[in-house]
Amino acid sequence: MKIENIENIELQYLTIEDYQALKQAMIEIYSNMQSTHWEEPQIQSLIDKFPEGQVVIKINGQLAGCALSLRVDYDKFDDHHTYKEITGNYTFSTHSDIGDVLYGIDVFIKPEYRGLRLGRRLYDYRKELCEKLNLRGIAFGGRIPNYHKYAVQISPKEYIEKVKRKEIHDPVLNFQISNDFHPSKVMKGYLEGDADSNDFAVLLEWDNVYYKKETAKAAIKKKVVRLGLIQWQMRLYKDLEELMQQAEYFVDAVSAYRADFALFPEFFNAPLMADNNHLPESQAIRELAKYTPEIVQKFSELAISYNINIITGSFPELKDGMLYNVGYLCKRDGSTERYEKLHVTPDEAKVWGMQGGNELKTFDTDCGKVGVLICYDSEFPELSRILAEEGMDILFIPFLTDTQNGYSRVRHCAQARAIENECYVAIAGSVGNLPKVNNMDIQFAQSMVFTPCDFSFPANGIKAEATTNTEMILIADVDLDLLKDLNQFGSVRNLKDRRTDIYEVKKLHKK
Repeated sequence: MKIENIENIELQYLTIEDYQALKQAMIEIYSNMQSTHWEEPQIQSLIDKFPEGQVVIKINGQLAGCALSLRVDYDKFDDHHTYKEITGNYTFSTHSDIGDVLYGIDVFIKPEYRGLRLGRRLYDYRKELCEKLNLRGIAFGGRIPNYHKYAVQISPKEYIEKVKRKEIHDPVLNFQISNDFHPSKVMKGYLEGDADSNDFAVLLEWDNVYYKKETAKAAIKKKVVRLGLIQWQMRLYKDLEELMQQAEYFVDAVSAYRADFALFPEFFNAPLMADNNHLPESQAIRELAKYTPEIVQKFSELAISYNINIITGSFPELKDGMLYNVGYLCKRDGSTERYEKLHVTPDEAKVWGMQGGNELKTFDTDCGKVGVLICYDSEFPELSRILAEEGMDILFIPFLTDTQNGYSRVRHCAQARAIENECYVAIAGSVGNLPKVNNMDIQFAQSMVFTPCDFSFPANGIKAEATTNTEMILIADVDLDLLKDLNQFGSVRNLKDRRTDIYEVKKLHKK
């Protein structure tokens, strides 16, 4: 049909009044199969059981295509089920109003209407219905109608691989793959009488990235998360209480904007070393470590009282006589989790005698899964890749840099981490100077929030940025659902397209 002859295209729910047109279309399309069409009582049963799952496309009022579906409890069927089994011996008794998978029973476009991408409209409807009903995904047995031409030479598995590589054209399988369905199993004897497929079919699946498993908890995980970054001004404080008053001021400020996270910089508590400036630097940093338990306790109290998750930046901590650079995620539910700087800088090791930590992990929060890498760690891409493989949505990087050179390393590496790991990255640093603290004289920072670079994100990959070297807070919203879209449908898909057949990045379990 020519486009200029189309007056309107409508997607409608199937009604029993459409049956005769539906029957005629199926007889025409499936003329080379034993069972060419559904009987009227069967179609009526489908409509009665699951009206939302049965749709037709009409052009100028004439039926042009159709999609029939069931909602099934998929765990009741194994991966080698037959069409007869999944349809309950063609009675559709397998439909369940609480099923977790949308199962495709049939989809077709009449020959005279092909080439108008109408099939894509039907599949897009199924995907939207799947998301609306919060189902795990879509599944169906796909025919491979050209396989009979190659059955003597190659196996069904080899045939599928050649279709995927565009060496063989299969009109059905090519279409399914182009619509984001992935072949997962070859099924023997799936559809009775399908001689063109040589009695084989391919189990095709589409995963709903928005699926949320039902939970008995009242808590709701947020999709749009508000980040509050504190660009901290280094200044002298008379004691810990005064420093924590300033910290609380910033927590209060970002929570007033209903931020879900507050991010502090690395070593923001360094001003407290001023009282020990007469000591060797390695001893002064160990005196600073004595404040750490009290700081963590205070931050945990602030997280609860201000209803906000706090990434505490970092501070020195003594553990079994060894000095580490660590921080804590203080959650608003009252729990705390610890993270460590794994790569200490040459200066930290030489001047302070600091050791690198050993533990790398993600943290589950009420706003997605997050990771934290302290400053220098952000310059080692293996770390963030491991966190991404664990499902990280947001990477927080508290940092401390004295020169613009050092800042540029952190800044550019952080932005690369956002692109290559398809996640958001928030960095926060300190500004100003501390003339009375050895080895902490000056600071340079511009706190920022980075995004991947694709159509749903800022073109330059920068969601928000603070003014350079100025004390301030930075507030930015990030949408976690956009990350799921990117992972599945992005212009490029850095995580999906990795060649794991020739390389891998993995975490070793240190003894």
